[in-house]
Amino acid sequence: MNAICTAERLADVVRNDWLNAEYKHLVVRCSGPASSAHPGQFFQLLCPQPPGEEPYLRRPMSVYDADPAAGTVSFLYKVAGAGTRGLAGLGTGDRLDIFGPLGVGFTLDPAWKSIVVVGRGAGLATLAPLARAAQAAGIKVTAVLSARRPELLVSVDVFRGFGAEVLTVTDSEGTSGPAHVERLLRGLIAAGGCDAFLTCGSSRLMRVQQRLAREFDLPGQVAMEQQMACGLGMCFCCVLDFNRNGEIVHKRVCCDGPVFDLMEALP
Repeated sequence: MNAICTAERLADVVRNDWLNAEYKHLVVRCSGPASSAHPGQFFQLLCPQPPGEEPYLRRPMSVYDADPAAGTVSFLYKVAGAGTRGLAGLGTGDRLDIFGPLGVGFTLDPAWKSIVVVGRGAGLATLAPLARAAQAAGIKVTAVLSARRPELLVSVDVFRGFGAEVLTVTDSEGTSGPAHVERLLRGLIAAGGCDAFLTCGSSRLMRVQQRLAREFDLPGQVAMEQQMACGLGMCFCCVLDFNRNGEIVHKRVCCDGPVFDLMEALP
């Protein structure tokens, strides 16, 4: 389990830029513990109120990058509702109330030489911090990144910037289907380039990885996506079912996860 001091704090907005037609990249400067967040952890953001709207709850947002040296944390978000519309209006020098880091993040085993990261949608943001962490641990990364169209792919430059090999698959190009992705993953396994799977963002691709993990006796971890209210495990609104050794158990995504053992997750 990742042990980092969790606290509410005001963070200064460094920048809040559009990356493409759907996603914005928000960078904030905050105190040391927050900027030491682990890959897979998240923050609860108190979004500003856009004109005529009143977002009531904080919004959970996975860490896109955390840089202790710069004292910054960044988030990648899709502008879709009142909360994210409020975030979209933030500019350099504004302040944002953030609470975190929260949850259990990914764990990199020092014995691993190579990992395969598979992401789609929000998973492209959640998985991005693994690029920095894996490079620091001397672990090679192959990232299989999926999106509807090539222009909606994000995190490609992040992974490549930290030395990862990146394979992109998209719906529009007809390459994102489970059968094609499975062929890619089998090739990586056969070449000795997969000691573990780490994934987020697609139930279909998660099932492919579970099947291959079982066949080749590979470990894996998955970051689960779920609506949250408190982010602390008190409200129980984010409970999901998991299969632990054949028994169905209930776990809170916010505090028992959001990262879980790949083989326990149910699509």
